[in-house]
Amino acid sequence: MRRETEKVRERYEVIEHTADIGIRAFGGDLKELFVNSAQGMFAIIADLDKVEVKKSLKIECKAESAEELLVSWLGELLYHFNVDEILGKEFTIVKLDNNYLEGEIGGDKFDSTKHSLKNEIKGVTYHNLKIEKKDDLWQVEVIFDV
Repeated sequence: MRRETEKVRERYEVIEHTADIGIRAFGGDLKELFVNSAQGMFAIIADLDKVEVKKSLKIECKAESAEELLVSWLGELLYHFNVDEILGKEFTIVKLDNNYLEGEIGGDKFDSTKHSLKNEIKGVTYHNLKIEKKDDLWQVEVIFDV
């Protein structure tokens, strides 16, 4: 039982993948799993220690399954990073069901004098993507195209 409890404290871990990079995210429920997946993705993109929460954006996604919804959520967040240069630090899921997500990203506009980028993520893949519940813990592995 202690091992599962330790995983709850661990929100995500970076995993190696041939020529790409990924995360294994954990959560006590699906909302927490989606939040932790977003935090893991942005931790791959940049050093978030100096990111302040100065801006927030509402995000809405629709999809046919929980897995597609997760890819859509992460894809929207990545879009706002690439287009609006928003470095996400805090994430909130307001509403989540199998086909709809309403959430929010809080962060700051990228500033090269203040923020340090680590990896460029080109996209979120469906490679081996499966959301699973193991005992009382939800988990997913997400591979990013870099």
